[in-house]
Amino acid sequence: MPEIQGHRGARALRPENTLPGLAHALAVGVDAIEFDVTLTADGGLILAHDLTVDATTITGSGDHVGRRWADLTLAQVATLDAGYRRPPEPFEATFVPVPGTGVPTLGQVCRLIAEAGAAEVTLAVELKTDASWPAADVARLADGALATLAAHGLTRQARILAFDWRVLRAARAGDESVPRVALIEPRTWAQGSPWLAGQDTAAGMAVAARGIGAAWLSPWDPLTSADLVAETHREGLRIVPWTVNEPDRMGALIEYGVDAIVTDRPDVLRGVFAERGHTLPRRYDIRS
Repeated sequence: MPEIQGHRGARALRPENTLPGLAHALAVGVDAIEFDVTLTADGGLILAHDLTVDATTITGSGDHVGRRWADLTLAQVATLDAGYRRPPEPFEATFVPVPGTGVPTLGQVCRLIAEAGAAEVTLAVELKTDASWPAADVARLADGALATLAAHGLTRQARILAFDWRVLRAARAGDESVPRVALIEPRTWAQGSPWLAGQDTAAGMAVAARGIGAAWLSPWDPLTSADLVAETHREGLRIVPWTVNEPDRMGALIEYGVDAIVTDRPDVLRGVFAERGHTLPRRYDIRS
């Protein structure tokens, strides 16, 4: 039975990459919560999908829209209101903003998980970089994330995800026990791509992911086929496509034998599971 993995929390339902969004995913009931982490100017670890402040993050003090998170301090980030981080259509009807919501740190997320007693929920921590980042910054991000997880006793229920496969190599060096997930999309999957840390694409996605030391392959859903699922399993890896929101497609992927499904609508995926008689993950009652 595949995992239900909430994308950026429950992106279609609450503001993505926020404490209320992650808490809502726990309340809906998921096996894993996926969220994005990047660096601030002073080495802070914050939740943000893009590497710059976009217009959907409302400024509470000063105008930082368009600036890189890496150029802002934690104090500057604390002036922002992330409660309006809206998903694209067609989720406007299901999305509930939470005004006054700050941009959380990874440490705050870890405390949320601990306070919820969510020991059965996996933290799918996507580390956000760019292929142009210096190797030292890649290592600083990976080492900082691993250290934070360890400090909160969450190493055993975490995975490290990245499109930049240098992150996976750095995470393996930092703590080999934490499973690594190789993300793939058309933009990064090309021979000689700087995102792939020197891996050869000729033998296929699963072989390349295994070559970088990943335990999971995570392709963009349109790249996912029954053949890719079978190939991934032959290579000894698990597979988790993203991002899947339509019930029919969810059903098809379950038939393919995927190991997890990333979705903006964990509530819908739970319904698909229920129709098939699958055991549903626990719901957690928590206030962020």
